[in-house]
Amino acid sequence: MMASNSRRADAPNRVAARVRLLARSPALLPVVAVLAAIVIPAATLAVAGSTLGYDFRAYHAAAARVLAGDLAYDQSVTVAGPYGQFLYPPTFLPLVLPFALLDVTVATWLWTALLAAATVGAITLMPVRARTRWLVLLLAAQMWPALYALKLGQVGALLVLLFVFGWRALEQPRRGPADRSTGGTLLGVTGAIGAAIKLQPGLVLVWALLTGRLSAVIAGAATLGVLALAATAVAGIDAWSGFLTVIGRVADPVATPHNLTPGAVAFGLGLPSQAAALIQTGSVALVLAVVGWSALRLTAIPSYLIAVVATQLVSPVLWDHYAIVLLVPVAWLLDRGRRSAALVPLATSVVAVGLIPPIVYPAAFALTIVLLVAEGRRQSSIASDRY
Repeated sequence: MMASNSRRADAPNRVAARVRLLARSPALLPVVAVLAAIVIPAATLAVAGSTLGYDFRAYHAAAARVLAGDLAYDQSVTVAGPYGQFLYPPTFLPLVLPFALLDVTVATWLWTALLAAATVGAITLMPVRARTRWLVLLLAAQMWPALYALKLGQVGALLVLLFVFGWRALEQPRRGPADRSTGGTLLGVTGAIGAAIKLQPGLVLVWALLTGRLSAVIAGAATLGVLALAATAVAGIDAWSGFLTVIGRVADPVATPHNLTPGAVAFGLGLPSQAAALIQTGSVALVLAVVGWSALRLTAIPSYLIAVVATQLVSPVLWDHYAIVLLVPVAWLLDRGRRSAALVPLATSVVAVGLIPPIVYPAAFALTIVLLVAEGRRQSSIASDRY
């Protein structure tokens, strides 16, 4: 009887020991990550309703107008955000044009599948340890910006994939100490495609110029030239003036509703528009200064990742789903033991939707840059000590 009571009393300890053993199992993280990456996005899409493909339908409609011989840009647009607006450069049109040949419902689901594949593909291709990739997949599965971008059909996942390709290009071994051209073509092409989609990723090509990667700049310029010619051929020369007119009208970084730039957040907290505009201008100038400083003072990977983060911060409109690109630097930081980087996707978790104050988003971008600078300086210090 006493032995039976002893076994019952010891049962919680045995359960706890098994839980600890399971937690240390190398198979647990992959299983949890895969389940989360299937269940949470599927649930998000299942309840999306009319918001499924919200952004993509604007791409589809613009491409369909081009195929019909009409203008790609609606000149009556006065503010960014409402349904059906196409605010991307003409160079994006040749990339999305094939989807306009399909029924919009079929095209929406096909595009959504493409974005899901791009997200998984980007994480798979990250040049980090396997355990880090599984952890990033798990973090991405619960990160609201990643889920929201998928639901809307927004291009964030494609940018993540392009930025990862650029990262991998920099990881390729050099032929000698002075060689900076290795991987330059891939870096330039992916940077140019990103710029063709949303303009701001072109900052990666500026970073390549600052770091002396001329092959990347040349490849990027050539790629943009080809896409510009293709855009002009399919959409006409008027598409460029139409794009500039619309963008000039809606690119208000302070007063645009639901915008999360530092200036817009300050304006939302009650600061006068002039003061908020100064904050916004100062924040963009500071970000660009950090990009320039890091390009000259830090090693390639952290300075490149700082430029990646900056591509979103220089945008006059910063929607919450833009934070999906932070998965790229977070992966690098986590792989180097910077566990605090996990706070970035966790702070924007889907479980907190509706409770996340607007300031969290610019703070997440700022924290990522601070961590990149700190780790980049540590790497530079180690490299200098070796020589």
